[in-house]
Amino acid sequence: MTETRIEDLPGAMSRRDHPTVGVWNRLEGRPRTTDFGRALRVEVRDPLWMLARQWQLGEFRGTDGGSPVTARYSVTASPPGRFRSDTGPDEVPGPSGPLPPDRPLEAVAERRPLPFAFGAEPISFDLRLALGRRWQKLLARSSELRSRRFGERYVELYPIALPDPADPAASARVAHPEVWAATQAVAGRRLDGYLLYLHLKAGGRAADGIDARGQRNELNALGPRLTGWFDDLIDQPSGATPQRPEGDSTWDPRRLEHRFSVSAAVPAGGERVLTAPEYPGGELDWHAFSVTPGGSLGGTAPAPAPINRTVFPAPVRFSGMPLPRWWAVEDGRTNFAAVTPDSTDLARLIFLEFALVYSNDWYQLPCDLPAGTLASIQGLAVTDVFGQRRWITPADSGAGQNRQHWSMYTLNSLGSHGDEPADNAGLLLPPGTPKVATGPALEDVVLVRDESANLVWGVEQTVRQATGEGRSGDEAAAETLAFRRRLHPPAAPDDPHASVAYQVMSSVPENWIPFIPVHVPGDNRSVQLQRAAMPSEVDATPVRPRTTLLREGLDAGCPYFVNEEEVPRSGTRLTVAYNRTRTRTGRVVLWLSVHRTTGRGERSSGLSFDLLAPTAEPGG
Repeated sequence: MTETRIEDLPGAMSRRDHPTVGVWNRLEGRPRTTDFGRALRVEVRDPLWMLARQWQLGEFRGTDGGSPVTARYSVTASPPGRFRSDTGPDEVPGPSGPLPPDRPLEAVAERRPLPFAFGAEPISFDLRLALGRRWQKLLARSSELRSRRFGERYVELYPIALPDPADPAASARVAHPEVWAATQAVAGRRLDGYLLYLHLKAGGRAADGIDARGQRNELNALGPRLTGWFDDLIDQPSGATPQRPEGDSTWDPRRLEHRFSVSAAVPAGGERVLTAPEYPGGELDWHAFSVTPGGSLGGTAPAPAPINRTVFPAPVRFSGMPLPRWWAVEDGRTNFAAVTPDSTDLARLIFLEFALVYSNDWYQLPCDLPAGTLASIQGLAVTDVFGQRRWITPADSGAGQNRQHWSMYTLNSLGSHGDEPADNAGLLLPPGTPKVATGPALEDVVLVRDESANLVWGVEQTVRQATGEGRSGDEAAAETLAFRRRLHPPAAPDDPHASVAYQVMSSVPENWIPFIPVHVPGDNRSVQLQRAAMPSEVDATPVRPRTTLLREGLDAGCPYFVNEEEVPRSGTRLTVAYNRTRTRTGRVVLWLSVHRTTGRGERSSGLSFDLLAPTAEPGG
């Protein structure tokens, strides 16, 4: 074997001229034995062995570096002050506005309008009755108004009408026994408070249409109290215009996700815009945001004064951490030696390398930051035990190559390369809430692929009834179909003339709404999904969706498109439910939101065409 003498050993190792193992993090006494118990034993009678082992493990090697004693830093924590919905016609973001300081960011980002009608059919009678009861309570607080029996007059002026049981358009209230019974109980007896609410919001007065006889001013003074109570009860999008009837709602029905932006002031002046391009709903954390370079929402207040602190660094400690001294005994509850990662499991290998080799080289500094802020470090100076003071720079402030960047809990940039970390983006603590109570699903829709029929189906698993609660979509569809058959009983079939009969197509449950693939305008390759309709089994009329998720644009006469990539083979599930939380000030916030999750795979509708169905034999 020929020996090679290396003159410049450090340079050769940095250039990797002679690939070899140059670092050891494990040392055994007699590697040829199967049991290392005797080799690793340190007996009291053998102090020389103990000193030799300490030397072998590098405990006598000096690093010429002192441990940190004190650290002084300056941090600027700016609360987000502006909000903008990034959804709108023709992909144009909506106008920006102030971010409400008394609302969690989840409520502002997820809130959606409350539906009170499907076309011409009124729904949400639970809210209509709640508004009516609130108005009656306001009237009952005044003895004069109560004695004049104004409550009965408002019931006559804004009644809950009883639908015609023979009207097919009233199937939402007539087809279902529970809903029909509830409608009969309140029709003509209770006040439809939503009609009064609409009258007041349109600029009308509470005493309009009522023979007040001297109490008009008192009645009109109660109108703002009713509208203010309902506006504070359930948080809804604001800023509705004819061009944007949904207001600042962030739900993008084409992408099936929320899209919005917030901005916070930066110490150097200006603002930093943080965009959430793909927020599915639920928990809103820092990783949902990205920095928009050069963005501006306007009107951001100046950055607050920096927070200057002097703290004492403390070594990082964790369960099972190897101790710096060889004869010390580690915590046996965590056994890193039992971890057997694969060669491709890079994340686990990096973690083990940190835990076993570099774990005692890290220190932590306490830094208390207020919630709901974007924090950026202006400077960090560390003083060690030798009295030397060092200015610490960020780890990712080196060369511009992506491979040399190292960052953690930082925001990326929405530039040409979305995986690049943003320069000095800061640490975002969203102004959210730690706990949200979610009610039962009022709407539950799953978008699934049907390869046999070459379609995408929007299956309404839970639909919203006219009384406000959710109901199984299969049961609601079966009851509606039975109601139509009572109105249009099928004609008696003729005697068969053959043993088989031709059938154009098979039937599909009425809570299965089809989406057909169509070309994107101006593109012969890209495909999008357009909502379609199946004919009813009874009268061949188009079956309309029973959920606000799939009725997008239907009442306005507009088509509804979904991007084809939003429905993978696993499917997509959308749920609509109320959310309730309490802010730090004790204020209760309630809002209606959509939450998107992953589906459970493909499904088959059983749809088929050109069938031969068996019939009874002629004369049989």
